[in-house]
Amino acid sequence: MTDVTLTIEKVGFQGDGVTADGVFVPLTLPGETVRASPPKEGHARLIGVVTPSAQRVAPVCPHFSQCGGCSLQHWEMSVYSDWKRANVETVLRRAGLETEIAPILTTPPATRRRVGLHAKQYRQGNTVRTELGYKRRRSWDQVKIEVCPIADPALIAAIPTLTEIAAHLFEHPKSAPILSVTVSDTGLDVDVRGIERSKSGGLSAQARMEIALIAQSSDIRLARISMADDILYQSHLPSVRFGRATVDLPAGSFLQASPHSEADMVALVKDAVAGTKRVADLFCGAGTFTFPLAETASVYAADGAGGAVRALKAAIGRAPGLKPITVEARDLFRAPVVAEEMAGWDAVVFDPPRAGAEAQAQQIARSQVARVVGVSCNIQTFARDAKILTEAGFQLDRVTPIDQFLWSGHVELVGVFSR
Repeated sequence: MTDVTLTIEKVGFQGDGVTADGVFVPLTLPGETVRASPPKEGHARLIGVVTPSAQRVAPVCPHFSQCGGCSLQHWEMSVYSDWKRANVETVLRRAGLETEIAPILTTPPATRRRVGLHAKQYRQGNTVRTELGYKRRRSWDQVKIEVCPIADPALIAAIPTLTEIAAHLFEHPKSAPILSVTVSDTGLDVDVRGIERSKSGGLSAQARMEIALIAQSSDIRLARISMADDILYQSHLPSVRFGRATVDLPAGSFLQASPHSEADMVALVKDAVAGTKRVADLFCGAGTFTFPLAETASVYAADGAGGAVRALKAAIGRAPGLKPITVEARDLFRAPVVAEEMAGWDAVVFDPPRAGAEAQAQQIARSQVARVVGVSCNIQTFARDAKILTEAGFQLDRVTPIDQFLWSGHVELVGVFSR
């Protein structure tokens, strides 16, 4: 079919250019005239840019346009940041939420501390080759990754060693290994998923031994290699600092993607609850906010992730000079903390997964808590939960957008509420 010429009107929420009649074209910018494939179900493939925008810049990564990770490296940074901030304002306004939108806080390149590396094996005659990479844009294929401007350099330096390790993960023909790699203070924490189990169980004793030998002899600091709760190698417990506490991470545990953005979030949360004496940290994880909050207030912390809660509990005794911390393993989706349990609390902090905290927000709305801080990785569910609070008498005082996932359509935020 014949290529078409399209004019891009704006950039949509996911980072693709959009024409006036709603056709999405990736890797394009407002005002550009482009050649594209005939639209199919509202999407077209970019073939070439006829008239480039003055805001178009050279991408910093050689994998850009092929790799499915970044979608906006071709956009001038200040305009891109304004777009992200405007997206937050638009979603909140559509929900009927008017508030102050603070300047966006942007994570610098080379600070992302966790990545998911997909492993593939290729047979060429008698040779077997293993590659690690990210998923290709809109494809199940992958791009071999040799550089990554957003990632902590320690992650990229480890790819040759991790490739050697991945070569021993294909004993089952249906295995599609994914190595989730996190930079911890004591070395890299590698959690392996996508391994099909044979009748005899997981990996063979030979594969386990080979992986341990590679890890032991590598000059890369590898703290642990695990498959769920199965430890394949461990030289140290992977640990991170949250405030004054050192927390040993359970396998596969959640961390904010960038310690830089995490520090921004912690500072915003602490500032919002300054002067309070009793604070709840709901969806607390392993204690990202719990321990900094406990420097000035007693804290009730709850989360449904048992491993994270146990790690938080274990770290309390090793953290000096903190106010009391009460910890509970609790599914806050099915069993939210009810309003009556919040009697005496001065503030509530909640940081749920992408699905948001609808049931918990309904209980906070019924409570007498005077101050609430919502941390969110999803503008849509934050707006829904914020609406529940404002309809119950809270005011959304301000929202701070945080660009933790650089050059993507993804934006996080911290919202502060008061009665």
